[in-house]
Amino acid sequence: MKIMSQYLSELKTKLVGKLPGYRFMDKGPNVFAIVKDNQVKAIVKDQGDYVIVTISGKDYKYDKWYTKPEHLATVLINYFSQQ
Repeated sequence: MKIMSQYLSELKTKLVGKLPGYRFMDKGPNVFAIVKDNQVKAIVKDQGDYVIVTISGKDYKYDKWYTKPEHLATVLINYFSQQ
């Protein structure tokens, strides 16, 4: 398997330990899943200039130039902390 993209690697590092009960499963070099209770809660994909976060079938597109890994981590932590 190829090495995970730099952006996703940094993002995962910022999420680990911040979301109790959630796990992060690599699905490929440019994709990982956020899992809780053996259910996929989100898919995070690196698509070049953008990161796509899919939650409940809806895609949320983030421009990597404007949305640094730490910013997206904060968004995801806030969202999943309220679930």
